[in-house]
Amino acid sequence: MKQVNLLILIILASSFLFPSIGYCSVESSLSAVQSKLITTILPLASILGLVCAGISFASGSQNARNHLVLAIIGAIVGFGAPSIVQFIQGLIH
Repeated sequence: MKQVNLLILIILASSFLFPSIGYCSVESSLSAVQSKLITTILPLASILGLVCAGISFASGSQNARNHLVLAIIGAIVGFGAPSIVQFIQGLIH
């Protein structure tokens, strides 16, 4: 069993150290992760934050105003993330 685990570890380590073995590049993998984060996860998290803040506000919580302000800031960052990333990439290139 230990030999099988060692073999799996060697295969995984070699695929991370030498991405051409796995027929992929690290840059394209990171670009795919960045794209998924920016286009899917951040807007979803922003909407969930706004919903939670709205529920907190409707339930009469004392911290509802702070929750709402932070949710709005999060929504601005979440929905503005593609523009922010393009701006930073423009500064670098």
